[in-house]
Amino acid sequence: MKVLANDLKRQYELHAAAYEEKALAVLRSGWYILGQEVEAFEREWANYIGTGYCVGLASGLDALWISFRLLGIGEGDEVIVCSNAYIACVMGITMNGAKPVFVEPDEYDNIDADKIEAAITPSTKAILAVHLFGQSCDMDKIMSIAHSHHLRVIEDCAQSHGNHWRGRKVGSIGDIGCFSFYPTKGCGAFGDGGCITTNDKKLAEDFKMFRNYGSRVHYHNEVVGANSRLDEIQAGLLRVKLQYLEDLNAERRRLAARYLNELKNPYLILPRVREGADSSWHQFVVHVPAHREELMNHLKNHQIGTMIHYPIPPHLSEAYQYLGFHRGAFPIAEKNAEEVLSLPMYNGMTEEEQAFVLATINQFQPGKNE
Repeated sequence: MKVLANDLKRQYELHAAAYEEKALAVLRSGWYILGQEVEAFEREWANYIGTGYCVGLASGLDALWISFRLLGIGEGDEVIVCSNAYIACVMGITMNGAKPVFVEPDEYDNIDADKIEAAITPSTKAILAVHLFGQSCDMDKIMSIAHSHHLRVIEDCAQSHGNHWRGRKVGSIGDIGCFSFYPTKGCGAFGDGGCITTNDKKLAEDFKMFRNYGSRVHYHNEVVGANSRLDEIQAGLLRVKLQYLEDLNAERRRLAARYLNELKNPYLILPRVREGADSSWHQFVVHVPAHREELMNHLKNHQIGTMIHYPIPPHLSEAYQYLGFHRGAFPIAEKNAEEVLSLPMYNGMTEEEQAFVLATINQFQPGKNE
């Protein structure tokens, strides 16, 4: 039996007829940029998240860097972000000339809110709360700190589509929620896509202007903007997937519950869910403090795919050498990079496939595998 780390085709097949019907309808409409599908999706996603406004964009990275740009955060400013974040989170900060200030993660693999205040300086302008792997950060503490220090809060919800913090969906708590609709995401598109959510009407209007070359009126450009528009086909397909998103998330929670109940190998540390949060289980990430490579090879030999999210923390990446960090600067993020492992997790995964993964992991013993 072959089990992929993620199987997008399997998810597509769950509702293939609905996707194909919508794609054909958009193609036949003759309108492909900023039309009725985008407008409808923006309304529906804002309603789903629980905000007043949503603006469709070309990618999650665009959502991040345009957010900082429109908040006036740039050269000489600092933004606090977790040290184990995906590198795109950091790029969203630095593309505007601002400086990322890294804070180590907690036992839930998200930013340790108890360490944020120590990182605040007179140059700090915002906190980027990255809801990693499908679970919320401690937003009560983050919002309290932000209020006390007059900071903006941007939520990176790329991996958190539909999960909650104390009953509120992430993306509705800070000043701006940034979403990616990359195909692997919970509500993934069939190409690139992204959006922001906010309750600030003027900010939403500014996003709509900025995404279209800085223009509200055709050929009248107020600022040097961007070409960052969610296209009609992707918006239409996202509208279809949104109808099933709660069911898709429920399925992933069932898969995660089975992993949590039936994984018995002592060499694994299983993920935990923070009190006050739930998880959409974008990834099922275990920690393997020793023997990770041997376990990966053991699974590979049984045709089971795995992934590492992420093997290189941003401060050690070649792209950010100019920040001047060296190994040892953020030991928790570095340790995580050496031991995290994402197990197979996808909609449409069969009971037999998961049983095979569970049995193969539970029989793993270092130094005693084929």
